[in-house]
Amino acid sequence: MRIGFFTRLLDDVAPAERYRLATEQIAHAESLGFDTAWVAQHHFDGAEGGLPAPLVFLAHVAARTSRIRLGTGIITLPLEQPVRVAEDTAVLDLLTGGRLEVGVGSGGTPASFAPFGHDSAERSAIYAEHLATLVNAWSGGELGGGNRLYPPAPRLLEAVWEATFSVSGGTRAGKAGNGLMLSRTQPRPADDPQATLAQIQRPIVDAYYENLPPGTTPRIMASRTAFVADSRAEALRYAELGLGRGRLPFELPDSDLDRRIAAFDVHVGTPQDVIESLRADPTLSRVTDLVFQAHSVDPPHPLILRSIELLATEVAPALGWVPSTELSST
Repeated sequence: MRIGFFTRLLDDVAPAERYRLATEQIAHAESLGFDTAWVAQHHFDGAEGGLPAPLVFLAHVAARTSRIRLGTGIITLPLEQPVRVAEDTAVLDLLTGGRLEVGVGSGGTPASFAPFGHDSAERSAIYAEHLATLVNAWSGGELGGGNRLYPPAPRLLEAVWEATFSVSGGTRAGKAGNGLMLSRTQPRPADDPQATLAQIQRPIVDAYYENLPPGTTPRIMASRTAFVADSRAEALRYAELGLGRGRLPFELPDSDLDRRIAAFDVHVGTPQDVIESLRADPTLSRVTDLVFQAHSVDPPHPLILRSIELLATEVAPALGWVPSTELSST
């Protein structure tokens, strides 16, 4: 199993400082042996993520790292011109020495679609069309007028990840032989508001495996919120602050901290606390990649760096992870 670090770029600072801190966090993760680093794309709303151009940012990060694989989690594909995405990813993959992972999805913020001239209700159809164009371009297919992608990028066909909340999405990713991206949390079904994240994601994983072509190596990434501190009291103090700002994914009869931690699917505490919490998640025995993020706790930058250290040195090894033997000196 590979481990990764996912930053949502949510520090309460100016945009340029957000990008600097996120770059430092990824470089820190690389120096500790993390295998992958991921960023999300969010348009217009700085409170949601503040990074509309993930490929531009990853090009900056690539120049400051040497080994860690760099991924998008995700590019909102219906809002992009797919041939341009093919060109940009092809160039970036060359510049990174083949370190790019391309996560794509249909997007989750309806208000973001209008400025791009699209209707959010049509996102699924647009996503399917744009993904087919993207795959055709990477495959060397004709793009109109006799044109083909330059530079060629066939390697990226094996670097596609699809994010989904649904069984149908797991089926689609499996049939295509793409990677499957599972969210750190997701809405509970109306008929079962107390369902666990594992119960919701199990049928998605089942559908993926059932539809994977014979001989295709599975790739399943589970993102999980994990904040590790030197003391449980410190971890819970920041969890109470961070989770208190978030909107609950479903209604609860009260809002005490333990129930909010469970509602947001957060793994928080000392290294041993988080180890035990993650071991209780049955989904993780079926994934190839486990990716940690501090959101929705969103502690200060120094504590994110410390959490990365504790994840790499204590938590992940207890789960069976072995760090890379080619650690960066970044």
